[in-house]
Amino acid sequence: MAAALLANVLYSTGFVLEKRALARMPEVSVRRPARLLGQVARSPLWLGGSLALAAGFGAQLVVYRTLPIAAAQGVFVAGLVLLLLLSSRLLGETTSGRERYAIGAVLVALLLVVLSLPPGADSNGAVGDGAPTATVLWVCLPTLAAGLALYAGAERRTRHGHRPRSTGVGYGVAVGLLYGVSSLAIKGLSGQLPHSFDRPGATLTEVFGSPYPYLLLCTGVFGLLMSQAALQRCRASLLVPVCTTVTCVYTAVLGTLAFGEALPEDPVRLVLRIAGTLLAVSVLLALPKHDPPPASPARPRTGTGTIQPAGAAVPGREGADRP
Repeated sequence: MAAALLANVLYSTGFVLEKRALARMPEVSVRRPARLLGQVARSPLWLGGSLALAAGFGAQLVVYRTLPIAAAQGVFVAGLVLLLLLSSRLLGETTSGRERYAIGAVLVALLLVVLSLPPGADSNGAVGDGAPTATVLWVCLPTLAAGLALYAGAERRTRHGHRPRSTGVGYGVAVGLLYGVSSLAIKGLSGQLPHSFDRPGATLTEVFGSPYPYLLLCTGVFGLLMSQAALQRCRASLLVPVCTTVTCVYTAVLGTLAFGEALPEDPVRLVLRIAGTLLAVSVLLALPKHDPPPASPARPRTGTGTIQPAGAAVPGREGADRP
């Protein structure tokens, strides 16, 4: 639990630092990956954020060795509260009432998932160590393809200037799917690491003989490029919660099945697990996909209610201001 809370702090801090750094940069694009990487690598603020995210990844490895997947996701989502506070204080972002209710509902949904876990030792005994390679690939490869396709669609909609500005839901779902695959890879990698490194050669052979390092490399590269462009264009206070919710629901559901962590046998706990998952998905579907258009400036009106062009004389007022 301590490692999970530390991961929350590191991830939230890292996203906020990267967002502040990206706000000061020219527009970045995934279609120019070398230019994007060059821009961010020259920013000390962005590098600090990326180091915080890397440290959060290390803490996440510890969490997956000791907690079931569903429990870990519930603790990770609690970090959204910290992210909202930081984005409000440091980024000046505001969320609408509808968005705040939605984020509150997400927290309730993940609380239901956590309450569905068996208590104490039973929960620790439910931690899975590994999954068949074929199962991992069948789960992860279609998800990667779906995430990239959704992101490409969000990019196409963003390039159409006549459309309302996106809130970041489409970007968040796409990046969340990639990070979901990354979470499964971290879970699998944590099971490959022994408790003692008395046979380092055998350990390395097992690690690199599994699909997990390669899935991490793929999701790391694509996730980095996609998340930076999305962070620059959208509010972190909405993008990151959507991304986190998709990642957590995906990892909790498919990870539990892939790694053989059985569903609750108690009917009440099973209902809590299903209800939490459905509530989180419903909130994502209900979130607004576009920001409201900016209010147009008020224009002067005549006594009859007719709008007059700026600078035009009002009938009957000629010379009224003359002494």
